Amino acid sequence: MKMDRRPRTPREKYGEELRLRRIAAGMTQEALAEIVVCSPTLISHFEAGRRLPRPDDAVRIDQALGTDGFFARWLEDLESKFADHFAVAAELERQASELRLYGLSLVPGLLQTDAYARAVLRTASPNYRTEDLDRRVVNRIERARILDNPLNPTVWTLLDEAVLRRRIGGPQVMAEQLRRISDMAEDGRLRLHVLPFGIGAHALIESMVTLMRFTDAAPVAYVEGLRTGNLMDDPTLVSSCQSAYDLAMGDAVSHQESLALIRAIAEEHENGQH
Repeated sequence: MKMDRRPRTPREKYGEELRLRRIAAGMTQEALAEIVVCSPTLISHFEAGRRLPRPDDAVRIDQALGTDGFFARWLEDLESKFADHFAVAAELERQASELRLYGLSLVPGLLQTDAYARAVLRTASPNYRTEDLDRRVVNRIERARILDNPLNPTVWTLLDEAVLRRRIGGPQVMAEQLRRISDMAEDGRLRLHVLPFGIGAHALIESMVTLMRFTDAAPVAYVEGLRTGNLMDDPTLVSSCQSAYDLAMGDAVSHQESLALIRAIAEEHENGQH
């Protein structure tokens, strides 16, 4: 059976409803943009689910389309806890039946401890307010609730050795973080593999990547850089990312060897040997 495209996210459903209501009102994107006081390109982004309108934009959309506050009220349920470039990926993450994570320089967000996440976020935002930092840490940790189910999603975790060695938050934070990952792997919650320094270059050396599979929809791939992210659903690009992941996995050490290595490095951190 042919799979459908990837699952539609709530913001994409919002955008589709906006498109349908606009067409029903006999209005072009250009005409709506003039009333909302924005560019037609931004209306296109709203309708594709790539962006959400600001609250005042949603009010003007309702006024233009005569929708009696419909889009403004719906928007309140859609405002994401995450950066715009990650918001759609975060929604899809919750729907995935399988996740394949690769960490190039950091532990993937789903696996981060509170202390590790706080150290990462604090360093990325040197001029921060404590309450904002607390909120971002809570949001990141709450993402991991999808792992509370012991069976779904299936999780593969591939880590560059640099992730294990880079001392983020100090030796105790690193030891705690690595033990959390190894405990999850030992309990069977995730399949763990490490790419050791000794292999040199490998197929994923240029970027982190997350691969997501779904029960009744096509897979996607997500890569992220500084203040930006790219969610790919083009079959050719996704297949290329999957092939790169498979090639890198072929260079990784076994699950049991990876488990032993990560526990040994946790001991090194704790004992000040690193």
